[in-house]
This record gives sequence, structure tokens and C-alpha cells, in this order.
Amino acid sequence: MSPYTLSMLMSSLAVGTITTLSSYHWFLAWMGLEINTLAIIPLMTKMHHPRATESATKYFLTQATASALILFSTIMNAWMTGEWTIMNMNHYTSTTILTIALAIKLGITPFHLWLPDVLQGLNMMTCLILSTWQKLAPMALLILTSHQLNTNLLIMMALTSMIVGGWGGLNQTQMRKIMAYSSIAHLGWMTMIVPFAPNLALLNLFVYIILTSSMFMTLMTLNSTSMNKLSTSWLKTPTLAAFTMIVLMALGGLPPTSGFLPKWLILQEMTKQHLNMLSITMAMSALLSLFFYLRLSYTISMTSPPHISNSNLSWREKNNLQIIPMMIMLSMMMMPMTPALLVMN
Repeated sequence: MSPYTLSMLMSSLAVGTITTLSSYHWFLAWMGLEINTLAIIPLMTKMHHPRATESATKYFLTQATASALILFSTIMNAWMTGEWTIMNMNHYTSTTILTIALAIKLGITPFHLWLPDVLQGLNMMTCLILSTWQKLAPMALLILTSHQLNTNLLIMMALTSMIVGGWGGLNQTQMRKIMAYSSIAHLGWMTMIVPFAPNLALLNLFVYIILTSSMFMTLMTLNSTSMNKLSTSWLKTPTLAAFTMIVLMALGGLPPTSGFLPKWLILQEMTKQHLNMLSITMAMSALLSLFFYLRLSYTISMTSPPHISNSNLSWREKNNLQIIPMMIMLSMMMMPMTPALLVMN
């Protein structure tokens, strides 16, 4: 792919997301989502492989279905209320359809099956974009309409996403599928707190983007797409392998890493809402995800396969090391922000 084509597609991704984030009219928001979808499909198929074509086809079909449902729900709401503004979704059927459509867009259970298959057929950079940047526009719409959506449906989908995200990742050996189920679990935490404290959902999204970006950039630098390849990273680059373990612990939500901060504040807010049994279930479901993060850390630090090459990283991989330390520091150093966030909440 030529640099001009790549720059045009990346600019289209940015324009689509910014259009959705800055719009107050549902048609403009829908148009931004469509620009986003059409811009990332050529990035998916640039590998010229049948698996990439399959992933792009699955992604297009699911996103087209979700976009059609969003347009259908907004037209129905405009028919009933005479309003096209995002903040005025008052019709029950429209809000229910919109909740389902945004769940399909984000990959929330039970509409999550496309996400692991799509990520498995893509390269790491496209997986990074799909797991972080592509979540911004649908999550913004979810937060903007959170006070009007079906709360019971959101809670049910969020809880099942946490359980499925942890349970599905236990049996995986491919890193892209593990990160897909990690994304499903984190989206469950965000969706759960959206009806009660949208600012905590924004915080969780910010931390999720930092941790997921750090993990994908580390995997790209180590050239690791499976657990077997990841097990050789300690003998090649011990420092980067140690950083990878820290990011895995942060994704699992262990203190004092940044991943512990949103989980702690979300559980605190849920107990304030007197949802104690729900909070206990959420904390127990986090243990499922923590198990496969710990398994990956064990694979990195405690296993050493035979016939390992002790060659250094290539010059292309060394160029990726410039931004990774900054991302690792953000993964570890957000805990001092806790008092300020508690005051804001």
C-alpha cells in the first residue's frame, strides 16, 4: 500500500470519528460511523490473504447490520417524537434497538462472536486500530445516550461480556484472540458503569486504550503472535519481556498498576448504588481474565524453549522501542491520580 493511500485512509478514520464525536444530529453521527467502517476495510485487506479477506467481509457485514439498526432506530424515534437530536431518544422501541446496535458495533456479548475471528485474520497494527480507535465513536454514542437507553439490557449484556471475555480467553493460544476476549471483558466493565457514572466509563476507556496500545506495540516489537513465540521473548530482550509482564498485570487489574484504578472506582460506585451481588459477580469474573494474563506472564518468565536464537532485535524493531517506555510508564503510574478522581466522582 502506497504512503499516499495509507495517509488518506488514516485521515478518513480520523474524520469519521471526529464527525461522530462532534455531531448533535443522528444522521451526521451515522455518517461518521459509516466513514469509519469504509476507511478501515482497505487496511484490513492490504495483506492480500484469504484470511484477511474473510475478516474484512465479517467486519463489513456486522458493522453494516449495526449501522442499519442505528438508522432504523433514529428514523423511528424521529417519526414518533419529531426530533433528530442525539440527546432526545424517548421512544422505548427505538432505545432498545439502539442499545442492540451499539452492542454489535462494540462487540459486546451476545454480539461478540465476530471480534475474535476478525482480529485473528489481521496484522497487529490493524488489530491495534480496531481495538482502540474504532471503539471511540460507538462508545461516545453509548455515553451520550446512556440516560435514555435500556438500563436492564445494558447491565445484562455487560455482565455476560465480563464472564464470556474471561471464560473465552482461557482456551486460547493465539495472542490476537486473547486480546479480543480481553477487549470484550473490558467493554463489559465500561458498559456496566455507563448508566450510573459515565465519567468512570470514560476513565476506563482511556486506561483501556493505553494498556491495549502498549500490549499490541510490545507484541509487534517482539514479533509474537502466539504463546509459543511469546515464550522466547525473555531470552531475546529481557527488559521488554519484563515490561510486557507489567502490562499484562495492568490488564488484569492488579494493584498498583493503572488497570486497578478503574476497576476499583467502578466497584466502589456499584456498591454505592446498593448493587452488592452484582459487584461480587463482577469481581469474580475479573479473576477469569486475570488467570490467562498470569498464564501469559508465566509463559514469558518461567519457560525457556530449546534451540532458541539469541540474536538481537532487527533495526526495524528497534525503531518501535521509542514510544513503548512512555506507554509502559502510563500503564504503571496512574494510581497517584486516584484522590483527584475520587473528588471528581
